[in-house]
Amino acid sequence: MRFKRLDQARPFVTLAIIIVVWLVVPTAVKTVARASFFEFTAPVAVAASRARDLQEYWGLRLHSEHDLIEAGRDLARLNASYEFGVQQNAELRAEITRLESLLRLPSLPAYRYEHARVARRDFSGWWQRIVIRKGRNFGLIAGAPVVFTGGVVGHVTEVHATTAVVELISSPNVRLAGAIEGDPRMVSFQGGINPTFGPPMGVVESLPLDVIVTPNSPKRLVTSAYGGVFPPGLTIGLVIRSTGGSEGLFQSGDVKLDERLGSLTEVTVLVPVNKE
Repeated sequence: MRFKRLDQARPFVTLAIIIVVWLVVPTAVKTVARASFFEFTAPVAVAASRARDLQEYWGLRLHSEHDLIEAGRDLARLNASYEFGVQQNAELRAEITRLESLLRLPSLPAYRYEHARVARRDFSGWWQRIVIRKGRNFGLIAGAPVVFTGGVVGHVTEVHATTAVVELISSPNVRLAGAIEGDPRMVSFQGGINPTFGPPMGVVESLPLDVIVTPNSPKRLVTSAYGGVFPPGLTIGLVIRSTGGSEGLFQSGDVKLDERLGSLTEVTVLVPVNKE
């Protein structure tokens, strides 16, 4: 009986020894071990992602010619709209450059757009992360903002040889400087503790008292020009309700984020042209 109890307790003793050894190991060794493990497992995640892309490709090959013609027409309409938007964007950039020259203002940060496929999603109540299929091989850097068609995705936290980790704005570890659309006053946004399969949510703080928000009259929260690495005006989410703060000077509120954050297949990394 005694030997049987020892055999049952042996796995727990081994686990306790491993935890103690890990706690006393220097931080530098932990960092190297973690990075090495990530580099070792990265090809598996990338291969699985490419296999899904191949499966999707052959799935599309099974569509009828009629479906492909309809999709081509829709794509042509979108391309026409995007071409018009590109022309307007070029005109606005030229006007901004002219005004900066006249007023002797510093230029806005310039970015290089790097599109990347999502290789893996890692969601829990305490962090919300994705792994993308580009890293140092494409010049990505830690801290670079990540966006998609719906607005802000998050920022790059780790860069490896061929992959990078992106922390989503739904993660409680992410804080952003934001503003209510049309209101120049800056507010603070932070990701919330989200359930694995629940809708992504966040919280906003330092909301002015004169901003009235109700579920029937939400306010769009965008990135601010006064802080952070994101260009101003990008959508963060919708402020759907607000409550009075503990000191009565400001409000706090709940922010509904884009539900597509949990199913993204491709994102765009804004790599600063001037890394300084």
